[in-house]
Order: sequence, then structure tokens, then C-alpha cells
Amino acid sequence: MNDRFKVSTGLARRLGELGISLSKVLRRAGQPPGFFKLDKISVTTSELFALWRAIGETSEDPGIGLKLGAERRLERYDPTAIAAVCSQSFRDALQRVARYKELTCPEEIRVHTRCDEAAVEFYFLQADEAEPEVLVDLCLSWILCLGRRGTDVQIKPLRVELTRPVRNRELIETHFGCPVRFKAGRNAIVFCDIDLDRPFVTHNAELLAATGAQLESELHTRNSNSNVGDEVKNTLKRSLAGKRPKLQHVARELRMSARTLQRRLTDAGITFQTLVEDARRELARHYLKQGSIELNETAYLLGYENANSFFRAFHLWEGIPPGEWRAQHRMTPGEASAYRASVRPA
Repeated sequence: MNDRFKVSTGLARRLGELGISLSKVLRRAGQPPGFFKLDKISVTTSELFALWRAIGETSEDPGIGLKLGAERRLERYDPTAIAAVCSQSFRDALQRVARYKELTCPEEIRVHTRCDEAAVEFYFLQADEAEPEVLVDLCLSWILCLGRRGTDVQIKPLRVELTRPVRNRELIETHFGCPVRFKAGRNAIVFCDIDLDRPFVTHNAELLAATGAQLESELHTRNSNSNVGDEVKNTLKRSLAGKRPKLQHVARELRMSARTLQRRLTDAGITFQTLVEDARRELARHYLKQGSIELNETAYLLGYENANSFFRAFHLWEGIPPGEWRAQHRMTPGEASAYRASVRPA
């Protein structure tokens, strides 16, 4: 699965409106000053978490995530959100959002129904750490905002469940209009199951058909090319050592032309350089967990021209030097064996 999230350039505008310093956020998140000026912003799960942690740490408002999730201006909605608002019911909207999430990121929205309750949860499929509290607040607040906008504020949650310790109870309960259960086993917003079948007053069949058709087309294209990213990344992992990665070489290994591989990557919304960085980052973590491989040798195995280039790249990925990261992580013999098997040629 490709570990990439799209970040809206509109986030910079929203942060500015709320008085949050973009430069401070980017420094804390380990991102370059021109991050929000890119035409297409794509980050890994760990980078996404770092960005949202930075937003929470930079803002002096404990309710910043709640506010960012409660966007009411329709012109700022992305196509998935517009399709959700135009859906027939709250349940239909949640199902559409869950389906179209596949287009943009390794994240799922799951609805668990038990007795007469329906709990909505977000799952970050590539996460190896707990999601930042500000991101949890945003996600759950956005779900409530979607339901209230579509039903004309007829939706009221039964409760909100949070894994965090008790903190800002009054603020959060006031925002959601329901009790909050802290130190829970999950982060979720829970509704009466029958409320999910409330019709949306914003239902627009024509706009839904137009937006949905485009999203379905993109989803079909993405699914048909879903394996190309993994194929390229696995090939890179086997061939990086001492070599500067080139698309032509990978295409030859995959027995296709460079033009065909480039087209498939473009159709899947993936760039070759992104896959190179993903492969290098994953391999770097693997090599550093093995104390027998020197740092200079790691740089060579990742295809860098010199160790300094590797050190700079690793610091951007993880926020700390490779030597410090190595001191914090170690791989067991069983983990090392399993990893080698996962990248071994078929």
C-alpha cells in the first residue's frame, strides 16, 4: 500500500486565519519553508502526524483541531466532501467518504454497529505511533459537521470516546454536545444507529452524479494500478546499492518500457522520486536497526553519492541524525529474517 497523504494547500490559509505561524509549524514538523507553495503536497503517515503535532504545539488554542474540522464554507470542500454532502443520508455519506478515501491516502473510515449504536472511527493503516490529538479532534469534528450540515443540525452524538487522559472536558463536550469518555480503548464518535439513516436536506442528485462519476473513474484507475507502486519500490530495494536509481533501470527489471512504467505511475498518482524516497527511508530504518552495518555503508547501500547526502535526507525524514535514531531502535533476529524475506526476489 502506498503510504502517501495529500495535503490541501488550503490548510495554510486556514492556519493563517486562525493566527497560527506557518513558519513555526513547518520548522517543528521538519518541513521546508516552501512546503505549502508546492503544486501537489504529498506526505507519509509519519510526516502527516508530525505536521499535525506541530500545529497543536504551535497553536495556543486547545480547540484548534475542533475548529479546523468544523469547516462550514462549501467552497472550501474537496470533491470527496462535496459528494458526501450531496448524498442521500448520513449513512450514505459515510460510506462514500470511506470509499473515496482509497483515492487519497492509506486511511480508512469504519462504522461499527452494535445494538442500536453506530461508532465512527478513523484508522491510519501505515501508522506505527498514536495519532496526534489535534488530528483526532479534527477527524471526529469533521464527521459531526458533515452530519449536521446534511441533516440541518438534527444529528446529536451519544458520546465521544478518546484514548487520551482527561483534558479540556468542558471544551470538547460543549463542541460535540455530548458526554466525552476519556481513557477509552478507541477514538470514536458514537451515534444512534437510526440517526445514520436521516435524509440529507443537502441531497443533490445531479451534483452527486457529476462529482461521483469523476471520483469513481479515478478510483477505478487507481485500483487498476494499485500494485505498480509496490512493484517499483520492491525493485528499488533490491537494486539501490551503489547505484543512482533511474526509472529506466526499474522498468527494465519489471520487463516494460520506461514510457509504460511512467504512464502507470502517473495514472496511479505516484511519482518515481516519491517511491525512491519511500524505498530509501524504509531500507534506512532496516539497516540502522542492524548494528553490524556502518553509517557510511548504509549511505552506499541506499544509493547515495556520499554519507552527507544520506545524513541530510535522514534528518529530514525522522527529525534526528541516523546515529541517534539507531541508538533508539534495534531489530530482533526474527524481524530481520522476516524483512529479508519480504524483499527477496520471487
